[in-house]
Amino acid sequence: MSQSESEIVIQLGQPSKRGQAFSAVVRLYQERLYWHIRKMVLSHEDANDVLQNTFLKAWNGLDGFRGESKISTWLYRIATNETLTFLSNKRMRNLTSMDDEDTYLLHSLQSDSYFDGNEAQLKLQKAILTLPEKQRLVFNMKYFDDLTYDEMEEILGTTTGALKASYHHAVKKIEKYFDEVE
Repeated sequence: MSQSESEIVIQLGQPSKRGQAFSAVVRLYQERLYWHIRKMVLSHEDANDVLQNTFLKAWNGLDGFRGESKISTWLYRIATNETLTFLSNKRMRNLTSMDDEDTYLLHSLQSDSYFDGNEAQLKLQKAILTLPEKQRLVFNMKYFDDLTYDEMEEILGTTTGALKASYHHAVKKIEKYFDEVE
């Protein structure tokens, strides 16, 4: 029987039950967070690394979690920040531009033995990689993760209007990409 989020939050605040409650959190959210991260970094190994860092940061930050937001929102915020930091650090280490990084990410995806997508999925990923990072993030969260604008607003700290505009522009750019490729 699964626990409710409110029960888990209470247990996270109890030192004797914290480990068990955090294990429940990991079981509940690891797959969703993995795919959220994977859509940005594209590589299975990189996604696993960022996911591990996300849960480490969450574990170390449990004392700061007061339950004012949902656990999922808190974890998405951490995962998003860890993902953006990872991508930024990767660019700095390689001293590459965004375009070079996007080419590298696409190559990583194509050579990733864990990618089992068909040609249409690969084409969609290519289109998504043409987006600026913020639009890519908003598009992935809305299209793939099916998050509401309110949830994204809480995670990203951006207004609903700005999120809707980013998503709209992202969709238009992806449509344009498909029109030009066809």
